[in-house]
Amino acid sequence: MATDRVKAFGNGTRYVEAGGWARFFAWLIDAVIVLFGLLVGTGALAAADNALQIGGGAIAVGMLVLLFAVPLLYGLCYTNGRALGALATGTRLVRVRDGGRIGAKGPWAMVVRTVLLPLLIIAVFVGGTVDGSFVRTSIDVARTRGLPAGSGVDGLPARTP
Repeated sequence: MATDRVKAFGNGTRYVEAGGWARFFAWLIDAVIVLFGLLVGTGALAAADNALQIGGGAIAVGMLVLLFAVPLLYGLCYTNGRALGALATGTRLVRVRDGGRIGAKGPWAMVVRTVLLPLLIIAVFVGGTVDGSFVRTSIDVARTRGLPAGSGVDGLPARTP
């Protein structure tokens, strides 16, 4: 039920946190799109190597660049907090501080979601720990708009009383 997922941003504005499955499927869709971009980039590197005989070192650097460039480019679609994964699941990534859009940090957020998050999960399973706090969260857009209250920032309900 959505009522147990009602939370408040740092400024007191209430929102409905996106469910675990919605977050997972949003991430999965974004990860598949980034993987597709990596495969296309790898094919382009292979074709360039075949035509120009670039060499192994340059190909390795190219692969490393692709690993970060593809999510950064896809993240340009994410500045309003709604890449294809979020659109498909009805969620939006917003700032925990005030519920605002993530803006220019969208490309970095996509790198974190698709490259660094899987590495973090692997590290935790291998035996590491995770400290810190979140600066962004996913909200359920439709349920957040349905919360009873006056108008708030960015179409979100006003602060809790």
